[in-house]
Amino acid sequence: MRKFRIRESNAVKKYTFMILLLSLLSACSLDENAAELYQQEAPLKLEIQTPDNFTAGEQETIRATLIQDGKPADHADFVHFEIWKQDGTVQYGMEEAVDEGSGVYSISKGFDKDGLYFVKVHAQQDGSLIMPQKQFIVGELSKSDVEFLHEGTGRQEAGQGHHH
Repeated sequence: MRKFRIRESNAVKKYTFMILLLSLLSACSLDENAAELYQQEAPLKLEIQTPDNFTAGEQETIRATLIQDGKPADHADFVHFEIWKQDGTVQYGMEEAVDEGSGVYSISKGFDKDGLYFVKVHAQQDGSLIMPQKQFIVGELSKSDVEFLHEGTGRQEAGQGHHH
């Protein structure tokens, strides 16, 4: 008799486990509209356009074209420009861009010193944040700028004091 009760007890446990497992699995059935429940994020893309030649002492315009899902991102939450000189002697704080329309944002600056500069654009739309940067040259490069370029761009943010 004892063996029969053990088997009966094991059989009851197995059936209980199977019922529990089936009820859990049925709760996880595939919803036909599951794809609609999750937002498909369209990555934000940005291209920075700088003039071919910057001249020290003259006002120059730097533009950024913001694109999301293949269309101009003309309703950005924000677009800010940050500019600094590689050697740290010139550093502009973050400045809000001018919205030119059709996803184009710009900033105009006068550069008094020759050298290697960097611009970083901080842009956000629909919760997607990007911060691409680009280097540009104003006038002539100094010997230290040329050495910096030969070493690579690993130190390009070394002159920055502002981080996010």
